[in-house]
Amino acid sequence: MIGSSAPISDAATNNTRSSLVMDKITAGYHADQWVLNGVSLRAEPERVTVVLGPNGAGKSTVLKVLYGLVAPHAGSVRVGDQDITRLPPEARLALGLAYLPQGHSVFPSLTVQENLEMGLWIYRHDRARREEALERCFAEYPVLKDLRAKLAGSLSGGQQRLLEVARLMLPNPTVLLIDEPSVGVAPNLVDILYEHIVRWRNQGKTVLLVDQNVEAAVSIADYVYTLESGRNRLDGPRDEFEGRLREVVGQWLRLDVLP
Repeated sequence: MIGSSAPISDAATNNTRSSLVMDKITAGYHADQWVLNGVSLRAEPERVTVVLGPNGAGKSTVLKVLYGLVAPHAGSVRVGDQDITRLPPEARLALGLAYLPQGHSVFPSLTVQENLEMGLWIYRHDRARREEALERCFAEYPVLKDLRAKLAGSLSGGQQRLLEVARLMLPNPTVLLIDEPSVGVAPNLVDILYEHIVRWRNQGKTVLLVDQNVEAAVSIADYVYTLESGRNRLDGPRDEFEGRLREVVGQWLRLDVLP
């Protein structure tokens, strides 16, 4: 995770900044070839907001724009009442945002402990805070304490994902951007990851989730957005959305994927 030289306050005390708004964002990776075309969404505290769509709809790009990894051509991003559209990722981290990317993001040649310490880079001048955060982490994820001296690259895929989740939570963020957490992960670990997501919501955090596992994602969602071709299509509370899920996904895949 990218560090910041700015003073960091405990994100858990910063709930007034934890709503997240994307307003009419146009963005992409090449000029005039936009992946997102005027996309808007809102994620609130104590909610899991899910973004669904077919491959190429722009779901992962939404998260990258929100975290500052892709600069928008037009539109704005806000946390609470603060415009963060032009802030770099490290400044967003300092405001309580955290991002779990799709696929593995461990440093394979570093140990488990060193990977976790990278997640505490923003506290690099505060040894007591780093040690306290690590102790909390090992209490919550005791398997990582047993593996702390092993190289991260030698871990199983599931263990690496667990390490990524633990590292994500070390700075105690208030806004979580989660991209495809179930990809390449055994079903039993997927269940554990989703239990964590529900717990984070119940702790008052703002969760924005992208996942190809449509049924699982909708099962924990409070609000759902769908994208097609980089544009908003449908959105609504889960209870209103579930009745249209078969139709929407069937259109994406042109087959009935749901039982």
